[in-house]
Amino acid sequence: MRSRSSITQSIIGFIVLLIASQVFSYYAVLNYALLPSLKQFNRILSYEINLVMEENARIRKEVELGIPEAQRTAPLRQALLLRLGVSVRPYAGIYEQEFEKSFYLDFMSDEISEELGSPAEARLSRDSESYLLWIKLDSMPNWLLKVPLSELTQDEFKPFFINSLLITLLIILGGWGFIRWQNRPLKSLEEAAISVGKGVIPKPLEEKGTTEIREVTLAFNKMARGIEALEEDRRLMLAGISHDIRTPLTRIRLATEMMSEQDRYLAEGIIQDTEECNEIIAQFMDYLKPVDQSEFEAINLNALAEDLYRAVENYQEGASTDIGSPTPNEKFFEGLIKCQVTYDLDENLPDIYASNIPLRRALSNLLVNAQRYGDDWIGITTKSIEQGQKVQFILEDNGPGIPEDQIESVFEPFTRGDTARGSEGTGLGLAIVKRIITEHSGEIKMENRPQGGLKVTVAFKAHK
Repeated sequence: MRSRSSITQSIIGFIVLLIASQVFSYYAVLNYALLPSLKQFNRILSYEINLVMEENARIRKEVELGIPEAQRTAPLRQALLLRLGVSVRPYAGIYEQEFEKSFYLDFMSDEISEELGSPAEARLSRDSESYLLWIKLDSMPNWLLKVPLSELTQDEFKPFFINSLLITLLIILGGWGFIRWQNRPLKSLEEAAISVGKGVIPKPLEEKGTTEIREVTLAFNKMARGIEALEEDRRLMLAGISHDIRTPLTRIRLATEMMSEQDRYLAEGIIQDTEECNEIIAQFMDYLKPVDQSEFEAINLNALAEDLYRAVENYQEGASTDIGSPTPNEKFFEGLIKCQVTYDLDENLPDIYASNIPLRRALSNLLVNAQRYGDDWIGITTKSIEQGQKVQFILEDNGPGIPEDQIESVFEPFTRGDTARGSEGTGLGLAIVKRIITEHSGEIKMENRPQGGLKVTVAFKAHK
């Protein structure tokens, strides 16, 4: 899977470029430093081989002529070969076995063959201390030349590779730290943008980093201040409209109370209309009111389900039935008593971090919808998922459900699933629920049950 993280992509690109530069450097050193040196070494080695061959030929000739060893010529040449350690070994026995087991050097074989004008085969072996070079010439099929590479030990290459690895790791770690430092303002900007998307305006970000990032941060701060000013203007405007509309509604309500008994049926209709207008205004205000994060506390979702259970019992006994805002009415409890409500609560459910009143408003709104549009059964489930990292509140009913093409739009303001679940309400209820849950960093998903009815899943991060 391709990573979309800026830091990850930058580090991967940095590592790729580093490896490419290392490969190119090794290639350049090999072609412009090592190979010329190796060619020079092969040329010198060829001279040594020629020297050995001439010395062997001279010794054989002097032996054939019967010249005593003390009177033989070229003592300096013999001393040089002895100093270099170059020796001749028979191509048999252990020497033959060691030669066959050695690593074949095609480049050196070709170079020596070219220098000598005769086919030659070069092989490299390693003893306990250093490397050995073996040369087999077609002109000397029964002999091997043994050239000790005493200056080249097994530990010669370790510092090179270790230092190369350390340098590479230091460069990668330094690059990672630098890229992380460069991207830190972007991370803060991302978190702030997410907060704005949830309706929470953060404090102005510190303008730091490169010139481009500072300009983006400055533009974001201006945008955030503009959004905050627009939100404040909108709240003031709607609060004013709400006050101005509720004042004549109150006068209308008072006027209907003074109507005669002959017009009582007309008065009741007017009162009902004014109450619906007040409810619409209240829902508008609820939709626009942000969640106050200073009121967040540890809350257990099982408590809400238990409060519902007690509220039904209290309703039957005539006691208080307040389970949150909006408070369900008698019609809700009468319908709920007729329903079969099942509970499946996780006893080890972790707490969540939320504001109590808005959360109860959202979940009780979902419960009212389930009772209103369901048939005769409601299921309430709580459980933890992702190894206790998240908490789910699941509400199910066995009503008609919602058409699949309308599920995505039911959380939009002024949208109702009328064709499947009736046409009551203003169309702001689920939009308010969605807004509250989003401001709690939660998620809500709605889907039709295979058995019929609707399933609403609300998920929150567990509070640690």
